[in-house]
Amino acid sequence: MDEAITNWLDSIANEKLDPEDVERSLRYAKDLEQGLAKVRTFAQGVSIFGSARLPENSKWCKMAEKLGFLLAQNGHAVISGGGPSIMQAANKGAYEAGGRSIGLNIQLPHEQHINPYVTDTIEFHYFFARKVMLTISSKVYVFFPGGFGTLDEFSEILILMQEGKMPKMPMFLIGKNYWKPLDKFFESRMQKEHLIKANDRKIYKITDDITEVVKAANKIGHPSIHENLYNNPVNK
Repeated sequence: MDEAITNWLDSIANEKLDPEDVERSLRYAKDLEQGLAKVRTFAQGVSIFGSARLPENSKWCKMAEKLGFLLAQNGHAVISGGGPSIMQAANKGAYEAGGRSIGLNIQLPHEQHINPYVTDTIEFHYFFARKVMLTISSKVYVFFPGGFGTLDEFSEILILMQEGKMPKMPMFLIGKNYWKPLDKFFESRMQKEHLIKANDRKIYKITDDITEVVKAANKIGHPSIHENLYNNPVNK
């Protein structure tokens, strides 16, 4: 048995944790272990985030589908949360282009059912484990309009880049009309009151041009399946 696992089990015994907490920690570990095993089967691709509630014929879904298609055409794996709407559209585009279409699904009482356009999938119980995998599996991050979940995913990756806990990789917010008011809030309130720096707002780019995403992915290229930005000890 790995020494780290042995030490972890010993620490659990020494701490005399409540049995419920022990079981909970094991469920956390299982989600993470299964997720890491899956994302290590493909080279880092492009994670696409966005609403699970928009209709399929919305302009954002159509853009997400086109983006998924273009990315797959250029040899990039397309990764989404595996659900409907924006996620399904991105997966559909990649699937129809014959590319790798990954869905990292979350078990929810509503909204979230795995879409039919994924070539690889895994279900998570915990949001945090799923977010780790959506991050570690990617070299470019794309955010279409969405609700609280999309904002949560955006802000988490943003803070990781801001604080140097992960490399600064291309990060796009698709939809100027949708995202500009949020950026304006960052500038007029947070930046003005010295809660963030002007450079923090340069971590992401707001655009209506999905080809910028493809160009950014192409510039990074196609790393080996055995390579990962997070193999650097600083980012583990």
